[in-house]
Amino acid sequence: MRILVAVATRHGATREIADNIAAAVDSALTDAAVRSQVEIRDASLVRSVEGFDAVVLGSAVYMGHWLEPARKLAESFSDELCRVPVWLFSSGPVGEQDKPAEEPVVIDDLVERLGARGHRLFGGKIDRHALHFPERAVVAALRVADGDNRDWPSIRAWGRDIGSSLAQAQAARSTS
Repeated sequence: MRILVAVATRHGATREIADNIAAAVDSALTDAAVRSQVEIRDASLVRSVEGFDAVVLGSAVYMGHWLEPARKLAESFSDELCRVPVWLFSSGPVGEQDKPAEEPVVIDDLVERLGARGHRLFGGKIDRHALHFPERAVVAALRVADGDNRDWPSIRAWGRDIGSSLAQAQAARSTS
């Protein structure tokens, strides 16, 4: 079983989430005795999703939107992605939300178009020293403090859930 974990990140924090998801998916499949190959790629470098049995696609969120490489990958390969199990994740927000009822990222149309099995929103990370000037200005204007809001146990648990789901599907195919 080949699984692609594709990610769009600007400063590396979302890539760290993808790395943890990939390791957890692989671990769950290994525990279930399913031979697997989990590949992590930058979304901008994905030229095809052919040959993958499942895809996990994620992006950092800036101003409520996914980064272009993740959006472009989803749009360019939407037909192929509809044929395999797909999960989506977003990295953000950071700090306290003024309007907690407001969704920090809206990708319902993408979830529906790809037939994704779910979308998870994980907290992000802010390190002013890693930001470009315009990003630092936005962070300052919004009064967002530096910090790491990523919930590693939840991230790894979600990856294991994906791996377990794939292992169950594989077992069902083997017995039929």
